[in-house]
Amino acid sequence: MLANTIHDRLQSDDPGVRRIAVLDLPYSEEEDDIVPLLVTAMADPDAGVRLEAAKAIEGYEEPEALAALVPLLKDSDAEVRQAAAITLAELKEPASAVHLLPYLSDGSPQVKADALRAVRALRVDEAFSPAMVALEDRNPQVRREAVGVLGYLKKPEAIGALTNAAANDPDQEVRRVAIGALGYSSAISIQPTLSRVLADAAWQVREEAAATMGKLGLALGAPDLIQAMEDEFWQVRVKAARSLGKLKAKAAVPALCEALQHPISNLRKESVIALGEIGDVRAIPFLEAAQHDADSDVRKLSKLAITSIHMQGGAS
Repeated sequence: MLANTIHDRLQSDDPGVRRIAVLDLPYSEEEDDIVPLLVTAMADPDAGVRLEAAKAIEGYEEPEALAALVPLLKDSDAEVRQAAAITLAELKEPASAVHLLPYLSDGSPQVKADALRAVRALRVDEAFSPAMVALEDRNPQVRREAVGVLGYLKKPEAIGALTNAAANDPDQEVRRVAIGALGYSSAISIQPTLSRVLADAAWQVREEAAATMGKLGLALGAPDLIQAMEDEFWQVRVKAARSLGKLKAKAAVPALCEALQHPISNLRKESVIALGEIGDVRAIPFLEAAQHDADSDVRKLSKLAITSIHMQGGAS
């Protein structure tokens, strides 16, 4: 039988044979044997066998599988550790939280980061305090993963810490993901921080701030978004245009009309859409000109924008 053959191959002295046996396990007809054999393989002396077992266990949620998978976060092999973290994150199994939580305060930055990543999607309240502590960790990867946990938990108590990370963390990626994590907030108090980071040294951070301001509907940030329409990176301008449309910021009409001449078609498209959302009649001549744009999407969207302005009454 196939299961017996796999079992025998898992006892082979050749790690290559054992690896292939692990790959064959999910296709075995002996369902009752698969999880125990994968658990055994996760303790194999060969890193390649442990790696394949950590990947293969993704389809099984039995408690013993989770219990065996979590310790691999401290495996001596980096690929095995990463595979364990990815599998745990993909499983999204609440039962794994009890095994993961002790690793959130582990001494190894990599272990902490992997554990935080794995526990993020579980949205367990018990991860809140360790994540808040991890937000102060010296390692930027740990701080980035802590932001992810706090963003998923969406607790008002984290807004202050996330706002501080968005404005002041020395790592630009931490600042960027912290801004994105604030997307669940409805607190107008974060608007000054978003305005401040629209001048961040990293364009990716400015881009995220421009998007988040529109997502949260922070109308007081419109002047800063209009200023962002002059950003040296078109990616920032695209998000600023999108947010200005969401905010229906009439003061942005001149800047958006000017953007219709930009060489990047994505920016022209977003500006056309924004002008249609704002509904200001002053944009119509510019949108009519855009109907001759080299990009077919810009031409189509300009017609729709003009129709939208007329339907809104074309207030100026």
